[in-house]
Amino acid sequence: MKFTEGMWCLREGVRIEWMSNIERLRTENETVHLLLNKLQKHRGDTLNSPTVSAQVTSPQEGIIGVKLVHWAGQVDNGPHYKLNTTSGHTSITHDKTANKLNYTSGPLALDVNTAANELDFVFRSPTGKKLTGHSWRSIGYVADQRTEKHRYEDGIYAEKQGYMLAELDLGVGEKVYGLGERFGPFVKNGQTVDMWNEDGGTSSELAYKNIPFYMSSKGYGVFVNHPGKISLEVQSERTTRVNISVPGEEIEYFIVYGDSPKDVLRRYTTLTGRPGLVPSWSYNLWLTTSFTTNYDEQTVTGFLDGFRDRDIPLGVFHFDCFWMKSYQWCDFQFDEEMFPDAIGYLKRLKERGLRISVWINPYVGQASPLFEEGKKNGYFIKRTDGSVWQWDFWQAGMAVVDFTNPAACTWYSSHLERLMEMGVDSFKTDFAERIPVKGIKYHDNADPERMHNYYALLYNRIVYETLNNRVGPNQGLLFARSTAPGGQAYPVHWGGDCESTFEAMAESLRGGLSLMLCGYIFWASDIGGFEGTPPPALYKRWVQFGLLSSHSRLHGSSSFRVPWIYGEDCSAVLRDCVKRKILLTPYILAEALRGHRDGTPLMRALFLEFPADLNTYAIDTQYMFGPNLLVAPVFSEDGEITFYVPKTEEEGAGKWVSWFDHSKSYEGGQWYTETHDFDTMPILVRPGSVTVTNPKLKAPEDDALEGIQLLVNGTLPTGTTVEVVNPGQTGEVLKTLRLTSGSDGKTVEVEGHDVEVVYIGQ
Repeated sequence: MKFTEGMWCLREGVRIEWMSNIERLRTENETVHLLLNKLQKHRGDTLNSPTVSAQVTSPQEGIIGVKLVHWAGQVDNGPHYKLNTTSGHTSITHDKTANKLNYTSGPLALDVNTAANELDFVFRSPTGKKLTGHSWRSIGYVADQRTEKHRYEDGIYAEKQGYMLAELDLGVGEKVYGLGERFGPFVKNGQTVDMWNEDGGTSSELAYKNIPFYMSSKGYGVFVNHPGKISLEVQSERTTRVNISVPGEEIEYFIVYGDSPKDVLRRYTTLTGRPGLVPSWSYNLWLTTSFTTNYDEQTVTGFLDGFRDRDIPLGVFHFDCFWMKSYQWCDFQFDEEMFPDAIGYLKRLKERGLRISVWINPYVGQASPLFEEGKKNGYFIKRTDGSVWQWDFWQAGMAVVDFTNPAACTWYSSHLERLMEMGVDSFKTDFAERIPVKGIKYHDNADPERMHNYYALLYNRIVYETLNNRVGPNQGLLFARSTAPGGQAYPVHWGGDCESTFEAMAESLRGGLSLMLCGYIFWASDIGGFEGTPPPALYKRWVQFGLLSSHSRLHGSSSFRVPWIYGEDCSAVLRDCVKRKILLTPYILAEALRGHRDGTPLMRALFLEFPADLNTYAIDTQYMFGPNLLVAPVFSEDGEITFYVPKTEEEGAGKWVSWFDHSKSYEGGQWYTETHDFDTMPILVRPGSVTVTNPKLKAPEDDALEGIQLLVNGTLPTGTTVEVVNPGQTGEVLKTLRLTSGSDGKTVEVEGHDVEVVYIGQ
């Protein structure tokens, strides 16, 4: 939110009390307590003006937090994000002569200028280089009288809306990324970004997944620990700062240091939670009924027969919302008119080797048989007068399940368990953005505004835990649209409602890459686009992109996404792309496990993998699929594409090589323009890399070791190892392959296992 008009003037009705001085300080264990006030010329300046209490802490090594509080007497009913904390990694020194306080957590340091009226915070790297900080007029309390509750006739008691304001410095050329799944420009500089989950599609500034964490190109991240609405002016109000404001009386942020972008993510997910794992079968192709299409058992069976007859592997079938009767979402009952023998039909689908997913949401329409039960037992969010909160937007008379009520969670979970008994394997947890904030009351009295974004965590958690309680750890998964910090523990997330255009395909990629710079390692998009019907060229190009995403789902709104509708050449493209992803299963499973351990996503922005190559920091139309495969989706009907090949740090490793034509090589640090038919696209294999594949696999869940193949490009570093993950338990390593150079200095030998090695490049 903007409060100023340029550097010198405030907007009408706004007053900012800037903190300029440290009145006093004390240390307590590993915490520094500071009392901040305005510029102090004489003792009278302590009167009739606010103070801000600051606490400096370190929840994890390499992370320093600053909490700023104006008034401490507010009622705190939560909720709060769960943070993982440790102690014993800090040091504090205060040189009173030099007027300098130094707070250190591992490699990260904070210097505070304690001289009178010289308030200054500087966060520094291990080399002493400034990362960010608070310079002149950057910590303040805002009083805004432009509010309904402000009445001039109240005089000195007239209320104002308060905001805590923290402005963090930006350096020359510094770029900012992340802030959740945002579909606008990948580089966030110049943007105003509000953390507020909304159902806005993929072509607007609104976002389903708002994560108040951004990553800087200077080697640090910033996490704002507040579940309510946060506004960030990223070089859009002050051109040298990120201005962060929160309505209310306090704000807390954490600076997360890393010696590389991956290291920043490692520390951030140490703090907020490691990403969860998913079962291997989820990497199969998913097919849905689409949203508003008409379908019954005969329609679905025809689709499945079509995939079988065309030799297109299919692993998961998803029933979207009209598997239930209209107006009754959610009652968790198959529409008996369309599916008179639902239990029998799901069994028949299982006999085809398919997994089953069904659409759900956290709402209950008034026509649902569950509405009266939920009303009677207090399972819904209520108005302050005790009545059920309802509206007609989406479902007539819709109520919202109150997941702060343990009994409501048990009730909701029981219906999921009943569906799982029928054969359902996964749930698409749609919506959870349209959560009311005014005139309502939660079971646990949680603050409604702080619950708006947080609600998605509760929703996804209850569904994810219900699944895992039945099938075991890392064996359940969601297909979720909304989330909040920490939601990476409940995968998978998809990009929401996109249009059927090349532009929407590109914005979807930007959104996914932004989300995956916030601790999320899995992501998917609606292949072909959701709104509209894709032309064949777009369908095929999105298939190529979608089958090189962590998860791959064909889904639309009012039209089906089975390929032969768009032409049999589309079936051929889909078949080739699905089979390529399946043979990459060992590579995908290993990289997913790596992400579970350290927060590195499967799909990576180029700078995350190549931080030393400055050309990579602005690129948002390409990505790395794991560490070894450069993917450049084609965003044009004629197949022309210009893409960048990064510089690698592996000296003498060789050149990048085309996945499709091993005789074709590419120099790092160069741009290339090519034209591709629909049977190829730019997929490049990194020099000095070994990629584990298995051409014998028919499905991701098959035997990982039988038929394993190593794709080696160039000279491998000494001591290279490769992990083969168990498809039946994706958190378990079956075998670690140790690779050594052959006697000729070029070939590779694998210790203790008979593995086919395919050499490409020089």
